[in-house]
Amino acid sequence: MQNMSGGKTALGLDNNVGAMLCYLNICLPIGLIYSIIVLVTDKTNKLPRFHAFQSLLLLAALIVIGMVLSIFVGVATFAIRSPMLSFGFNGLLSLVILGLVIFLAMKAYQGELFKLPVIGDLADKWSS
Repeated sequence: MQNMSGGKTALGLDNNVGAMLCYLNICLPIGLIYSIIVLVTDKTNKLPRFHAFQSLLLLAALIVIGMVLSIFVGVATFAIRSPMLSFGFNGLLSLVILGLVIFLAMKAYQGELFKLPVIGDLADKWSS
């Protein structure tokens, strides 16, 4: 983890603010567009590029994990005939994801290259 705050993005934002905004893609579609814009416009700025790649990879991983878990929870809910299992599990999973996104956004705002396992290394490699 290195601290890389300071400087401006190609869009005129401070590096740490630009990096933090990349994690909006988990919650809002505008964040997805912002992350793609960062990747297209900031070719040499490591901090926002790293967080844009990491947030996009995290979003892709969450989509795949969500689909797989939905199948398992759906089968379990059908098997025990308790829809509350599905509601409870989805609510808990949503809180965990929200906590992770807030944590990553805070680390980005602090100017840190905080790497998640597996996707953090990919993001670091691709952002160089």
